[in-house]
Amino acid sequence: MDRRPGPSVRLKLTLSYAGFLIIASLALLGAVWVFLLRGRFVAGTDDLRTLFSNVLLLQGYGPAVFVPAAVLVFAFLLIFGLVGGWFLAGRMLAPLDRVTEAARLAADGSLAHRIRLPGRRDEFRELADAFDTMLARLEAQVEEQQRFAANASHELRTPLAITATLLDVAQADPDRDTGELIAILRRVNGRAIDLTEALLLLGRAERGGFGRDPVDLSLLAEEAVETLLPLAERRGVAIELTGDVAVAAGSRALVLQLITNLVHNAIVHNVADDGRVAIRTSADSGRAVLIIENTGPSLGAGLVATLTEPFQRGTGRVRGDHAGVGLGLAIARSIVTAHGGTLALRPRAGGGLLASVELPEWSVERAQS
Repeated sequence: MDRRPGPSVRLKLTLSYAGFLIIASLALLGAVWVFLLRGRFVAGTDDLRTLFSNVLLLQGYGPAVFVPAAVLVFAFLLIFGLVGGWFLAGRMLAPLDRVTEAARLAADGSLAHRIRLPGRRDEFRELADAFDTMLARLEAQVEEQQRFAANASHELRTPLAITATLLDVAQADPDRDTGELIAILRRVNGRAIDLTEALLLLGRAERGGFGRDPVDLSLLAEEAVETLLPLAERRGVAIELTGDVAVAAGSRALVLQLITNLVHNAIVHNVADDGRVAIRTSADSGRAVLIIENTGPSLGAGLVATLTEPFQRGTGRVRGDHAGVGLGLAIARSIVTAHGGTLALRPRAGGGLLASVELPEWSVERAQS
């Protein structure tokens, strides 16, 4: 915002230091004047004040001598206060200069700079550390967004390029049977629509712009299983759903999408002959818990750690036609984070994946509000 120019903080501190010093000096000189030099005019004064007054008068330090001397002392203290205050203010405000420079660099787009202010902890160093932490988080978020945008652009470009190629083929061969072409175009178009909707849902979850209501994870798990049961039957995957009532605080639509994505992932990546998906819900220590585990190939811990990144799958980065758009677990992670919960993925003993979700329980949310 536009502001009118004004004195710097350093100048204000300097004037404050000097002003305080001058006021203290005037008070001291006034005390000397009242209690010593005027002692001869006050009858019945105590012996100590009379003694000092008499000594000063005998040595010739009357008002004619005292006032000029006081002016000289006053002038010296004023200059000393200004110079010393300017120096001290500069030393005290030096850390703010580094914070300001870091903020200026961040405003210009350089988020890699860190203040790293040395010394023992005080208000300025706490400010610098907080600013460094903020810069680190901003840098990580910007890098993640840039990576996500690049991946999203690539994934959207693929179906569009396929569509353009198919249209070119149809234009070059007007007598070609259009039935197969239309079917392929429908699949490619459906993939592009699914990807676009997934991107919108991911952005909505990351913004956290939703209300919170009581949602029962056990009921939503039943709904998700009912929706995905035909897919599981086609793939020969058995689904087992058990557990207790687990009421979380959140958006019903988003939490349902979270569970659906996790169950869908457990089904489509389940390549065992007798594939199974086990879903359990429970309430524990103020948290609503959902656990989904599936059989499947063995997964390394390093690979599992990347599964919640956009466009990542158990076999690597998504390519070509597939059962999803590579955003299922990324959306799940964003939904959980937006609800203040945690999502943990780990390899399952014997192969497959185990996903554990913990969300704030509704009763705790109500009590805290």
